[in-house]
Amino acid sequence: MTSYQETLQAIFAHVDYSRSRQTPYTASTYNLERMRALCARMGNPQDQFPSLHIAGSKGKGSTAATVAAILQEAGCRTGLYTSPHLHSLRERMRIDGEMISRERLAELWLQARPVVKALERTTTFEIITLLAFLHFAQAAVDWAVLEVGLGGRLDATNVIHPEACAITSLSHDHTDLLGHTLSLIAFEKAGIIKPGAPVVVGPQAPEAMAVIEDVAEETNAQIWRVDEKEGDWRWRVRKANRNGLQLDIFGPDVYYPDIWTPLAGYHQAANATVAVALIHLLRERGAPITEDIIRAGAARAYWPGRLETLAERPLFVVDSAHNRHSAERLAEALDLFSHQRMVLLFGASADKDIRGMLEVLAPRAAAIVVTQSFHPRAASPERLADLARRIVPDTPIHISPDVIPALDLAISLVEEKDMILGTGSIFVVAALREAWNARHPEAFPPDDWVHFAEPIDVGLTPMLYSPEKATVNDIEKN
Repeated sequence: MTSYQETLQAIFAHVDYSRSRQTPYTASTYNLERMRALCARMGNPQDQFPSLHIAGSKGKGSTAATVAAILQEAGCRTGLYTSPHLHSLRERMRIDGEMISRERLAELWLQARPVVKALERTTTFEIITLLAFLHFAQAAVDWAVLEVGLGGRLDATNVIHPEACAITSLSHDHTDLLGHTLSLIAFEKAGIIKPGAPVVVGPQAPEAMAVIEDVAEETNAQIWRVDEKEGDWRWRVRKANRNGLQLDIFGPDVYYPDIWTPLAGYHQAANATVAVALIHLLRERGAPITEDIIRAGAARAYWPGRLETLAERPLFVVDSAHNRHSAERLAEALDLFSHQRMVLLFGASADKDIRGMLEVLAPRAAAIVVTQSFHPRAASPERLADLARRIVPDTPIHISPDVIPALDLAISLVEEKDMILGTGSIFVVAALREAWNARHPEAFPPDDWVHFAEPIDVGLTPMLYSPEKATVNDIEKN
C-alpha cells in the first residue's frame, strides 16, 4: 500500500512547471498528445461523464464554484476540478463539495502509476488532472465542472469534449507564457471552444472579444456574450455589501430576479451571470433545473480566499488578487468594507505585474507590510519594498520575510476601526488563513479546507502552523 504522503511526494516529484516560469509555453512542453496518451491508456475516463469547461484570467474559479453549486442543488452528482489549491491538494477534486479522501487519492495513484511511469516527462499537473478524471468517472458523476489550469489551448484539461464552455474576463496575466497582448491571450483561452459546443463569454475588451468570436465562428459554436449593458446576458446589481451581491440577471427572453451570491465584490456580478447563462444552456437542452434551483444553488457557492473577512474590529480581509486587473476590482470593492485606515499586507510572485498591483493598492494604504510566501516563485520582500517606495515614497513601509511575523506586525499598526488587507498572491492568502486558523480556529467553518492543511514540502505548500509556534496577536478587541 502507498500512503497518502508517499502519493503526494511521488506526484510532485514529476515536472512541475508551476514552480518555475523558465519553461517556454509550447506544444513540446505543454503537450496535449502526452495527456491524450495518458487518458487513452487509462480507458479515456474524461469521456465517461458530461462536462463543462471554464477558462479565463480572473473569475473562472468563482464561476466554476457557482455552476457546481447549482448543479448540486439540482440533485446532480457533481464533480468540480480547480487549481491551484489553498491548503490541500485534495481541494482540487471534489464531488458534491467533498474533497477527495486521502485513501482514495492514494488508490487512484496506484492505478495510474504504471501508465505515468511509462511516459517520459509527464508533468505534475497532467497527473493530477488524470486522477481527477478517474475520480469523477469511477464515481459516476452526473456532471463535472472543470476549471482550466493555465491558458486553455494547451492545458491538460483540454482533452475533454464539453457540453458547453465559458470564458470569463481576460486581462494581462501569465504574459510571459500566453503573450503580451489581449489578442494573444484570447487566442489561448479560446482554444477550449469545441465544434458545436456553445460558449458563454464574460465581459471582454474589444480586441479579446474579436478573437473569441472568430474562433467560435470557425468551430461553429453558438456564442452568448455577457455584459452589464449590451450583452446577450446582462445584470443589474440591487444590493452589494461585504457579504455578497443581490442582482437581477437578464438573458434572451428570460429573467432571473433576486439572485444572491455570497461572493463579495462588484466583479462577482459578471461571474454569477456567466454561471447562470451556462446553466441556462443546460436548461435549454432539457436539464431539469428550475429558477428556484438556480437561485438556491447560487446562494450556496463556496470559494474561500476571495474578499474573505477573517476577523472584525479591526477588520482582517484576504483576497487572492494577483494582477493589476484583479487589484483594480479589489480596490473597487474596498468601499463595501467600513473602515478608517487600511494597512496593506502584501506578497506576490516574481513573475506577476507587481508594479501594477502596487500602483492600484499602495496609494490607499496608511502603511504597507511586505512579505514573502513559501512558493519558489515568490518575489523577495526587499524587491517589493523598493517598488512600493517608488510609488508611495511618503507611506511607511515595513519588511518581514515570513508571513506570521508580517501579520503580527500589521496587527500592531492598526486600531479597532482599521483594516488589514492581505493580498497579492493565493499563496500569501493560504499562509495567512493557516496562521489565523492556528490562533482562531473558531473563525472558520468546521469543514473549511484550512483545517485540512498539509505540509508536503517546504518548496511546495505552506507548513502547518501550530498554536504553540504562532506569534500572531489577538486581533479581536472587545
